[in-house]
Amino acid sequence: MIEWLSTHKIPIGLWARSGFEWLQDNFAPFFDALADGMEAMIDAILWIMQAPPPLAVIGVFVAIAAALHRSWAVPSFLALGFVFILNQAYWEETTESLTLVLAACVSCMVMGVPIGIAAAHRPRLYAAMRPILDLMQTLPTFVYLIPAIVFFGIGMVPGLIATIIFVLPAPIRLTHLGVSSTPPALIEAALAFGASHGQVLRKVELPYAMPQIMAGLNQTIMLSLSMVVIAALVGADGLGVPVVRALNQVNTALGFESGFVIVVLAIMLDRFFRVGRK
Repeated sequence: MIEWLSTHKIPIGLWARSGFEWLQDNFAPFFDALADGMEAMIDAILWIMQAPPPLAVIGVFVAIAAALHRSWAVPSFLALGFVFILNQAYWEETTESLTLVLAACVSCMVMGVPIGIAAAHRPRLYAAMRPILDLMQTLPTFVYLIPAIVFFGIGMVPGLIATIIFVLPAPIRLTHLGVSSTPPALIEAALAFGASHGQVLRKVELPYAMPQIMAGLNQTIMLSLSMVVIAALVGADGLGVPVVRALNQVNTALGFESGFVIVVLAIMLDRFFRVGRK
C-alpha cells in the first residue's frame, strides 16, 4: 500500500512547473513592465539614499525622528547607530538594504491596507483569503526565489518580489483585525448622525484601527529586513551580501560583524517607527 502511494504521487511539482511556464509564455510583457516599474522605484530610493553625503542623510533621519517622537532619546539613538554603521564601513550596504526595505514597505502597505479593509467588510472574502495568506507565510522563503528568478532574472527585483510575497500577509491581517474590531456602537452612532459608509470608514474605522495598521507597518519593516540575507542569494545588494560571503568562506569575524550591523539597523528602524506605542 505504501509503495503504491509513493509510486502514484500527486504531481504537484509538475503542475507548478506547468503553471509557471504558462505564465511566462502568456504574461511576459506584464512581468517585464512590473520589473521595469520596480527597478525604477528601487533606483529612485537608492539615489535619494546614496547621492547626498552620508551625514546629510543621517541628519534627515534624525530630524524626522525628532519631529515624530518629540524627544531626543530616539534621534540620539539613531545618530549613534548610523555613526556605528559608518565606523564599520557598511554605509553603502546599509543604504541598499534600506532601499529594499522601503520599497517592500511601500508596495506592501499600498496593497495590504486596502485588501485588509475589503476583507474586514466582507467576511467571506477573508475566509477565502485566509488559506492563501497562510501559504504565503508558511511556505519556505527559498521557494519564492525560484519563480522570482524565472520571471525577473537576477538582481534587486526578484529579491523585492520574494520579500513582498513573504511580508504582504502582515499588513493585510493587522488591517483586517483593526477595522473588524471597531465597536459596532461607534459605527451605529456615525450612521445615525447621517454619515455615509465612506465617512464611517475614514472618520471612525480607520482612526480606530490606526494602532493596528501602524503595528502592521512595523511588522512589514521587520519582516522585510529579515529577508535581506535571503534576497542576497538571488543577486540583491545589501547587508545580506557580506553575510553570504562569510558563510561561503566560514569567516566568523565577517559574519558576526555584518550580522551585528543588521541587528543594529533592525533596532533603529523599530524605534524610528514605534510612534505612539510603548
